[in-house]
Amino acid sequence: MVNVTPPKMGKLTSTKVGLIAGGILLLILLGTSVFIVDQAEEAVITRLGKYYVTRTPGLQFKLPFGIDRNYTVNVKAVQTAQFGFTTVRSGISSAYATGKTKEATMLTGDLNIVEIEWIIQYRITDSKAWVFNVMERERTISDVSRSVINMLVGDRAIMDIMSPERSAIEVAGAELMNETFRSYGLGIYVIAVKLQNIDPPAGSVQQAFDDVNKAIQDMNRLINEGMQVYNEEIPKARGEAERMVSIAQGYASERVNRAKGDVARFNSVYDEYRRAPDVTRQRLYYEMVEEVFKNEEGMTIVDRNLKNFLPMLNVGSSGAAGGGNTAQGAQGGR
Repeated sequence: MVNVTPPKMGKLTSTKVGLIAGGILLLILLGTSVFIVDQAEEAVITRLGKYYVTRTPGLQFKLPFGIDRNYTVNVKAVQTAQFGFTTVRSGISSAYATGKTKEATMLTGDLNIVEIEWIIQYRITDSKAWVFNVMERERTISDVSRSVINMLVGDRAIMDIMSPERSAIEVAGAELMNETFRSYGLGIYVIAVKLQNIDPPAGSVQQAFDDVNKAIQDMNRLINEGMQVYNEEIPKARGEAERMVSIAQGYASERVNRAKGDVARFNSVYDEYRRAPDVTRQRLYYEMVEEVFKNEEGMTIVDRNLKNFLPMLNVGSSGAAGGGNTAQGAQGGR
């Protein structure tokens, strides 16, 4: 028979045990005393359960073995809470569950029922208050949001809610929520309230409201078309009116200037008449005769007794030979 002797195992010395224990202790020490705060986060540190300090992004240290505890809070991201509907899948092509949740149904100021979907967008502004002041934070946000929207909807008629007062509800909702959250010390700020869908209850009521909305849209369309025609015709009419006024003003200026010229000519003639009455009278007579007969062709002037004949020939005209009109002078012998 052959005796097989097993190999001898090395004995653990106290030095090795100490090294292993030291290594484990070092790992625990590092794991419980070193942590990293992301760029979008802040770390709230507690020491023996009491708030100690708030740390900024970067590599941070704390007392190990649970003496200090850190709670990281994202203070940069805009968070969203939705009401009245449920998102099944979010992303580029989001999917929503069919049917509205119970908080969507509300009573309006004129005792109508309306179903509203809305979201709120908020950001954490005080990480210490967010961690310590309120225990059920998400439920508090939900309750306050529902209370505010129900109050604002209950103060308005259904037709106002569905069209002109929509933006007013969003602005007032954000202000009231921020005021309430500030009084609770929640440490958040509501950036925006967005009303998604506002619908009357399904059935004949919804059909009637759809007809009303269609009528409102038709009214707005007709108003826009009328304003378009107005904007086309009114400037044209104003331009025509201004053109006519300009023509009238030009005509008035022409008549005034002509009248002034006639007055000046009359005064000059009157001055000449005062100095030489006979000469001026003779000259005026000739000018009058010239003005009367300037457009006539081929005429003969006779005195009132038909004794003297004076042919007035237009040399440049083909029909100037003696025939044509005959004028009897009112001044005999001239």
